[in-house]
Amino acid sequence: MSVKVEQLTKIYGEQKAIDAISFSAEPGKILGFLGPNGAGKSTTMKIVSCFIPPTSGKASLCGYDVTEHPLEVRRNLGYLPEHNPLYLDMYVKETLSFIANIHGLSNVKGRIDKVIELTGLGLEQHKKVGALSKGYRQRVGLAQAIIHDPQVLILDEPTSGLDPNQLIEVRSLIKELGKTKTVILSTHIMQEVEAICDSVVIINRGRIVADSMLSELRQKFSNQSLEQVFLQVTRG
Repeated sequence: MSVKVEQLTKIYGEQKAIDAISFSAEPGKILGFLGPNGAGKSTTMKIVSCFIPPTSGKASLCGYDVTEHPLEVRRNLGYLPEHNPLYLDMYVKETLSFIANIHGLSNVKGRIDKVIELTGLGLEQHKKVGALSKGYRQRVGLAQAIIHDPQVLILDEPTSGLDPNQLIEVRSLIKELGKTKTVILSTHIMQEVEAICDSVVIINRGRIVADSMLSELRQKFSNQSLEQVFLQVTRG
């Protein structure tokens, strides 16, 4: 398993954000990580990404414990957070060059050209990031996440702000990346999950309430839509 979470708990003061959750994600599969606002999704992703430490339990990525080997975890991880942090005064290619150099890549120009092609940024590559639409800024964030060719991608609301054409293109890109990498996709758009995910984990109030292949989940709930299933398991 590329990502393994075991009895993971995070407590802020008296609030238990996540409560002894366990799940795993494997290469060649796209995992949809779902839940209502405040359910614990972002907390979980921040722990797996080494942004914050867990209170108890374990999380590992490509065999590296997030607490004991954070640098190795980061080398193998591409993370696109919900609020995409970008340097607005930098040009697109300049931004990608900066990130590539942070990762110590050797063939920087070749990798940048490939990632620009992959993410459809060709026409925008000589513009400042601050001059781009929200959709293209999202693509820059995705390009930053994959520039070092990581084994695992964690994408938090990756299609936020995209128009229908961009949505289809980015969705197609994520599906292509998911063929060889481990992808964890967090989104509120159920149609997005149904279109590209193989399996689903649903978290509610810090606890996992569903964890299965998407086809099995539908079967268990009499072939209802994912939206209907989500409403049922997160009520109360």
